[in-house]
Amino acid sequence: MNNRKLSREEKMILDGIEQDLRGGDEPLDHRLRSLGQENSPGGWIRRHRLGLSTACLGIACVALFVPTVATSSPALLWLFAAVWVVTAVCLIRWVERGWRRRRTATARRKATTTS
Repeated sequence: MNNRKLSREEKMILDGIEQDLRGGDEPLDHRLRSLGQENSPGGWIRRHRLGLSTACLGIACVALFVPTVATSSPALLWLFAAVWVVTAVCLIRWVERGWRRRRTATARRKATTTS
């Protein structure tokens, strides 16, 4: 494919098409706005922030569990409990987000096949 730039007229036509598409479809509007951000620096980390945080907190839980059991220190026990609760909340949010995405994708697929 040629690496030539679009003319002013072509850009205006594309802008008009995008404006028409943005009219009432919020998911499409979001996709159009975020087009090209997939390859931006840090894009993958931003999209997977909750999953990465949950994984790091899970590792911290395991790392805190061993000394907590070995020493039975109240301070370590409370710290482990706090980290465990935050990890559980993040895990619940992560699973719920995935479930919601799957449900909306299924509904969108059904809507396109029935129409």
